[in-house]
Amino acid sequence: MKHTGKYRRRFGDRPDGRRIRTLDPFFSVATYIMKKKSSSSNFFSSSVIVTEVDNYLRAKRRDNMPGLGLLHFFIAAYVRIVSQKPALNRFVSGQKIFARYDIVVNLTVKKELTVDGQETTIKVHFDPSDTIDIVYEKVQKAVQEAKREGDSNKTDKAVRILYFVPGLILRLVVRLLEIMDFFGVMPRSLIEASPFHGSIFISDLGSIGLPPVNHHLYDFGNIPMFLCFGTKTRSTSDGSNTVSRSVSYTLTMDDRICDGFYYAGVLKSIQKIFRNPRILDTPPETVVQDIE
Repeated sequence: MKHTGKYRRRFGDRPDGRRIRTLDPFFSVATYIMKKKSSSSNFFSSSVIVTEVDNYLRAKRRDNMPGLGLLHFFIAAYVRIVSQKPALNRFVSGQKIFARYDIVVNLTVKKELTVDGQETTIKVHFDPSDTIDIVYEKVQKAVQEAKREGDSNKTDKAVRILYFVPGLILRLVVRLLEIMDFFGVMPRSLIEASPFHGSIFISDLGSIGLPPVNHHLYDFGNIPMFLCFGTKTRSTSDGSNTVSRSVSYTLTMDDRICDGFYYAGVLKSIQKIFRNPRILDTPPETVVQDIE
């Protein structure tokens, strides 16, 4: 449910999400027992065959989409899954569960691929109906802007300001931000600048030749998922000369936003999209709304 005129904000809602008021009691109580993401995280590791996806991306690159890669595909797949399984886009804040108004994907970008190259975080907003073409355009635009020299976005500027704050005062500032976030009164501008607020953090470790890691979730902010994927590997099926390409990935998931059965459906959806990547060329027939 996007934050539009179709939904009127109610008391208890936040600038970035609406409070879900019809949850199963188990989920409402669980947030008081598992108070932090560090104590309520599930870690999942798997791999997907990308032979068909590679062929698909290669054809799309020839069709005036230079630079289209697995990162764009993972993002587009996530957006499509959220369109059908909206609970994936929930988050916990102030020990309450919220449905995020839109889909916000956080990415780390190096301005230069050097040891000393400045690093920044970009946040790209998506609609559940976005196709891979739209995902590609939004990501490319955000990356190009982020690679400008100096502080190129709100996150860079906010970090630069905090860098010059003395340590003791900085501790107080961060504590104040935590309290504001807990009660849902953090200004939208600060939420937009924060790399710790969003639907998911995605890390392409394959681009620097590394396997995926099981990344932790940040206790500060409200990101409920972290996805890492690594380099491609080749394998030969038993009794066959067919060579398949696969990519390993890891998911760290906040256990409080939905149950294991729901997450199992999400993981099956990932496999389905990688087997049939062309479904990302067209918008979903319907967009499922989260519960009230």
